[in-house]
Amino acid sequence: MLSAIVRFVVVGAVTFFGLLTVTFFIGRVVPIDPVLAIVGDRASASAVAAARQQYGLDLPLWQQFAIYLKKALTGDFGTSVLSSNPVMQDILRVFPATLELATAGTLIGLLFGIPLGVLAAVKRDSLIDQIVRVIGLVGYSIPIFWLGLMGLLIFYAKLDWVAGPGRIDIAYEYTFTPITGLFLFDAAIQGEWGAFADIFSHIILPASLLGYFSMAYISRMTRSFMLNELAQEYITAARAKGLSETRIIWGHALRNAAVPLVTVIALSYATLLEGSVLTETIFAWPGIGMYLTNSLQNADMNAVLGGTIVIGAVFIGLNLFADLLYRLLDPRTRA
Repeated sequence: MLSAIVRFVVVGAVTFFGLLTVTFFIGRVVPIDPVLAIVGDRASASAVAAARQQYGLDLPLWQQFAIYLKKALTGDFGTSVLSSNPVMQDILRVFPATLELATAGTLIGLLFGIPLGVLAAVKRDSLIDQIVRVIGLVGYSIPIFWLGLMGLLIFYAKLDWVAGPGRIDIAYEYTFTPITGLFLFDAAIQGEWGAFADIFSHIILPASLLGYFSMAYISRMTRSFMLNELAQEYITAARAKGLSETRIIWGHALRNAAVPLVTVIALSYATLLEGSVLTETIFAWPGIGMYLTNSLQNADMNAVLGGTIVIGAVFIGLNLFADLLYRLLDPRTRA
């Protein structure tokens, strides 16, 4: 196990180094001059040259990369042009909103995706199986921004069942005190149930859309894993012993299918953390996706590259954690 952990650390470090390398060279090849974004396109040539020297952009490329690597490893991604704050400070401010939204979406995907996948596998080729597969196909096929717009039109504008864009109503914005940045958790531990209801009303629609996307993926993979397990000999032996179908499906087949399903869930969660840009933009959700969108539109490359590195690091960490958990749950993979 120790050697496995060491290998995971080495693989994670190499992957993260590759991520830093790619983001550095992307920042250098895009047709945006970071100096002009800082000093403005009307600055004099001497001011541009002074800024270029101040930020080390006049150095050879390998020296720029060495400086960039050293700063990135310490969490220094420069200063945001938009906010004039350190990029890491901005990311720490907006990331809890994305974390809360992605977590809620993943929980919804798990709550519905696993039972639907199990049901589709048990009722293979039946009408129920076809319905579940169509639901998953729709979740993969329809663009999430279109679903978001339709959701706002129907459930907010027409039916008034949920709150509109944003994370919290202005009536609570100046009375509610965030602690961790996870608004639902903060409101619950403070007993602010009015604010809790308002926050829940804001998050339920975007979280449900992300949950539907997650459910489509999880249900499809659960069905595939369950079909594989139900075809194994130990299932036939269990039926020969007279065990009930409920115990066979939920106590034996799903238990074994849950091992590879851990990786699927981790990948789904990571995808929601790094792929909710459109959802956050549509719902004016002040998370890292909206932060990156605004930064990209304003040529704030420090913020764009810093956010990309943080999201990539989270993705790498979740993948490595899933692989390690896979080894813990399945002794056969330790050999």
